[in-house]
Amino acid sequence: QVQLVESGGGLVQPGGSLRLSCAASGFIFRTFMMSWYRQVPGKERELVASITQHSGTTNYADSVKGRFSISRDNAKSTLYLQMNSLKVEDTAVYYCNTWGATKSWGQGTQVTVSS
Repeated sequence: QVQLVESGGGLVQPGGSLRLSCAASGFIFRTFMMSWYRQVPGKERELVASITQHSGTTNYADSVKGRFSISRDNAKSTLYLQMNSLKVEDTAVYYCNTWGATKSWGQGTQVTVSS
């Protein structure tokens, strides 16, 4: 049974940092390119960042480039998103999935950036 469990969200002031984690199970994590997505109510889910199977290549949405960093630990089947210099517009529910979103979605983790 595929499970994606996101954690690490919370309330943070503008300019602050958070580190999200995604624990994956039920599939061979190390063989999949992985991504972080985010969604604001009333809007489509947005691709934020992606990383290849062995961390050789990463890609970011222009809106987060230079502020967010995606990484993974294949031994732990865990995906990470380090978010620095957070802005109000980063407020969203953050999800992890494979690149192309081929697995069932987890519950996500809420990130709220507000003063």
